[in-house]
Amino acid sequence: MPELSRRSALTAAAVLATSAGALSAAIPASAAGHHDSPGTFDEVYKGRRIQGRPATGSGHHGHHGAGYAVFVDGVELHVMRNADGSWISVVSHYDPVATPRAAARAAVDELQGAPLLPFPAN
Repeated sequence: MPELSRRSALTAAAVLATSAGALSAAIPASAAGHHDSPGTFDEVYKGRRIQGRPATGSGHHGHHGAGYAVFVDGVELHVMRNADGSWISVVSHYDPVATPRAAARAAVDELQGAPLLPFPAN
């Protein structure tokens, strides 16, 4: 096994530092931290108003929803953030998506025009 020269070590360190800097520059700030809460949204999707925003207070949101509240036509859609950063809702529990907005859209698709009923919190 060849010996590692100072020049080889410095070259390798420079390459690693450059690639790490390029990678961190390519990742948006919102996606870089797992614990960062997604931004707010308010839109009409397939005729249904979907909204999402950071939740206030220490209610049921604080644990499962990572402090985030989602609404479909003004009724709260219970969402949960998985350990891998994906999101699920009570309507599309077995179909994880990347964002709370995508969870709201998936719920609207699954509801097929039916009203969302309030989910009783413990």
